[in-house]
Amino acid sequence: MTAATLRRYAPFAVGSLQSLLRYRSMFLINALTATTAVGVQVALWRAVYAGGGLPGGYDLPRLTTYVLLAQVLALFQSNRVDEEVAGEVQRGDIAVSLLRPVSYPLARFAAGLPVSLTNATLVAVPVVVLYALSLPLSAPSPEGVLLFGCSAVLSLVIGFGVNLLVGLAGFVTTNIWGVRVVKDSVVAFFAGQVVPLALMPGPLAAVARALPFQGMVDGPLRLLLGRYHGPLGAAAILGVQLAWAAALSGLAALAWRGAVRRVEVLGG
Repeated sequence: MTAATLRRYAPFAVGSLQSLLRYRSMFLINALTATTAVGVQVALWRAVYAGGGLPGGYDLPRLTTYVLLAQVLALFQSNRVDEEVAGEVQRGDIAVSLLRPVSYPLARFAAGLPVSLTNATLVAVPVVVLYALSLPLSAPSPEGVLLFGCSAVLSLVIGFGVNLLVGLAGFVTTNIWGVRVVKDSVVAFFAGQVVPLALMPGPLAAVARALPFQGMVDGPLRLLLGRYHGPLGAAAILGVQLAWAAALSGLAALAWRGAVRRVEVLGG
């Protein structure tokens, strides 16, 4: 990405961050919600497997780490893009976006990025530190941390693509609330946020691995926890994520073009 491109889209990121920081109490609410959600999930899994015998090659610290960071990744990907795009469509503000000499999908990504990074910095990090001080977790290797960082970036792009497509559904339906609820449930399950894919029955795990959502949670955490077979295994996980990130980005661009044509037709 060139410097000129960065300058073109930087105002969207700055404006989003300024708007976000006006509501500081939201971070406290998000932190309390995330802490509670993580606590419930961790307590549930630790109670189920307190006697040992964990399937899927997990031990209790590794499973606890997975459950904790799965919730953190979900928070990292909560960029409100679907809600804001649909809101612009409902209010008619989308007409203004058609007049701007920028790519709308890239502008939405630039606006959503500060939300994700702020959630990660002000909410996710304190939650991880809190539970790291109170529960036995699995310490990742430096290689695992590096691979996780690369994978987390790709997971952010995948999550953005999914959210943008859901938001663009607002051009077809008058209210996407139901679509968002279904999306949140499907993503949480098939991404591995609710149940690690390694603990799912074989056929269900195969379906999950064929969908893009596994690249949002399960893929990054497999890399972090070393649950892959050598360099080729790590490359395969990242390659699948990269392919889905590119595919969803292309699909979102096509959906936006179709939406623009729909606006032009309905607007005469």
